[in-house]
Amino acid sequence: MSDTHAVEDTRVTDEDALVDVPAGTEVAGGGSAETDAVVDDVVEDVDDESEESDEDSDDESDDDESDEDDDTEAGAEGTSSGTRSRRSSRGGESLRRLEEEGEVAADYLEELLDIVDLDGDIDIDVENGRASVAIVAEGGSDRELRKLVGPGGEVLEALQDLSRLAVQAKTGERSRLMLDVAGFRAARRKALEEQAARACEEVRRTSQPLRLEPMSAFERKVVHDVVADSGLVSESEGEDPARRVVIFPASA
Repeated sequence: MSDTHAVEDTRVTDEDALVDVPAGTEVAGGGSAETDAVVDDVVEDVDDESEESDEDSDDESDDDESDEDDDTEAGAEGTSSGTRSRRSSRGGESLRRLEEEGEVAADYLEELLDIVDLDGDIDIDVENGRASVAIVAEGGSDRELRKLVGPGGEVLEALQDLSRLAVQAKTGERSRLMLDVAGFRAARRKALEEQAARACEEVRRTSQPLRLEPMSAFERKVVHDVVADSGLVSESEGEDPARRVVIFPASA
């Protein structure tokens, strides 16, 4: 890991508010009960904050970034919860804005890690036209960090929403930042790609539409991409949290 200041693609919501963790909260000795309580508060907070700003972005297209002449730079800054690594590239105003989003989100997440007394490195990047921030273990087990993932990624999605809200509060602009914790989203992406490929084969074999199980916006986007690459057609139906992807045979 590069020695820089430490903690992946698709969509979500926003509103200018930060996570409402009580001021002055202290978590002593890494007690899991205190950590779990704060994580529960995070999930409750994001439900309240995003009611009016929640919108699905299955049809949202990624902005293309022109990075042919990018140079990789490294800057380092120690933090109480770990280190932060940033890959910075030379580019236009849009790229600088995305890098700023990553820095704002990383500052926010560092404070959260301190509150819940968890150690993690923060990696910042720009991928597919959006800021990408990942919280990774400092070299040991990622077991404790996985508390920030939650069942089915529920806590991770909440933290991503709140990180986007933090960026909007700071910059005044909507954010499409992607957050990963302990490699959960990367592993989930791989599993979804394999599942979507099998589903496409079934649709080809039966020539019948196939409805998949309900998924998050991130998960639906992964499936839509695989289906498009396979030459078939897909669309989303239903309302969250029951919104799902339907795969259709290719038009005759």
